[in-house]
Amino acid sequence: MVRYDRETAQRGAKYVDDRRGSRRRRTGGGRRSGGRRGGGVAVGGGGALLLALLAAFCGVPALTGDGSGFGLDTQQTPFDGSVAAVDPAEQEADLGAEQATGLASCDDDVVECLEFLMFDIQDTWDRYFEEAGQLYEPTTLVIFEDVVNTGCGQASSAVGPFYCPAPGDNQVYIDLGFYDELARRFGAPGDFAQAYVIAHEIGHHIQSITGISEAVRQAQAQDPGNRNEYSVRQELQADCLAGVWGFSASQRLTRVSGVPIIEAGDIREGLAAAASVGDDRIAESVGARVEPHKFTHGTSEQRQRWFTLGFETGDPEQCDPFAVDNP
Repeated sequence: MVRYDRETAQRGAKYVDDRRGSRRRRTGGGRRSGGRRGGGVAVGGGGALLLALLAAFCGVPALTGDGSGFGLDTQQTPFDGSVAAVDPAEQEADLGAEQATGLASCDDDVVECLEFLMFDIQDTWDRYFEEAGQLYEPTTLVIFEDVVNTGCGQASSAVGPFYCPAPGDNQVYIDLGFYDELARRFGAPGDFAQAYVIAHEIGHHIQSITGISEAVRQAQAQDPGNRNEYSVRQELQADCLAGVWGFSASQRLTRVSGVPIIEAGDIREGLAAAASVGDDRIAESVGARVEPHKFTHGTSEQRQRWFTLGFETGDPEQCDPFAVDNP
């Protein structure tokens, strides 16, 4: 169960633009300049995070899209229990005692949960960028129904969650119906599975503002025969970056209530979600032939493995699928 303080969710409300017509809870959203300190990422500048990630990419010989969608898209990667166990009796006592302080879980209100996630995930990246001597520019989550107009063109809910890297957009998009499909069709229920989706898409935002996405597009243009390979590696990197946030959340308590944000079982939900959207799993689910050369997001095993790497190390510099022969 992902838990958060409502006060923190309120801080993330500015990063959520709910466009669901009559059910729209608020106006606003849109891009904002700057993170905690204001300003934006100096894409052409230095900084350990940018240099490490770009170095990982640039070291690849000619071989690997855009790769900005989640991939509509088990074999389970063993989990070592790195998240401290929570005593059930203590957990119930905490829940009862802390309700008055505004403690909530992602089972309570999906939009409020998304507001919390948009704040917490981006606050995590803001701190990583700060340590690297850079400024982080936040993105916005757009909630829509059925179809939405974006800087990348009109998109339908059938494409699943996605990130649009077009200039003037740089936002994450989701139709909340995807979460029902994730649980029902792909067998990946749970609130951390939902959190993994958002963290993955923000991983694409990291790639966009650091110049990695553009480097991938250039490489694909120069080597179109390996376009899908580049796309797979870009998606696996976003999975790894999602795991980096998972590590950070596993080490922290809610700001006001002081209870764990996530638990060991939450990570298992994330792994199940990563497995469920592997290209091989999706092909099997629709009765299609599994053809690795057509993959654009990676296999279930790959997606789990790279998410796990990010979670176990908590180090974005380890998220370098472009630097290995067989990611």
